[in-house]
Amino acid sequence: MFFAGCSDEQMRFHWDLRVVLTVPETVLVDRLPARSSNGYGKGPGELERVLADRCEIEPLLLASADLVIDTRQPVPAVIAAILDLIGRAAVTAK
Repeated sequence: MFFAGCSDEQMRFHWDLRVVLTVPETVLVDRLPARSSNGYGKGPGELERVLADRCEIEPLLLASADLVIDTRQPVPAVIAAILDLIGRAAVTAK
């Protein structure tokens, strides 16, 4: 199972692997207004909320991550990194 997002409830579950997808703040600021699939981050105060949440929450996520991926890479490279981690975990579990 893959879980995408962040919530208080996620700490109640045991996850085999934790992957954090991240970018530098400047890239995030450029990407939010440009995306067409989700309007969040474009409204008044939303960008500031995203950046404040990131400052508070991302360090917690990074501390428990098995893998941190900078998503400035092409999407196929991000997917390959995740699949590689899953493959290595499967071999270790045997």
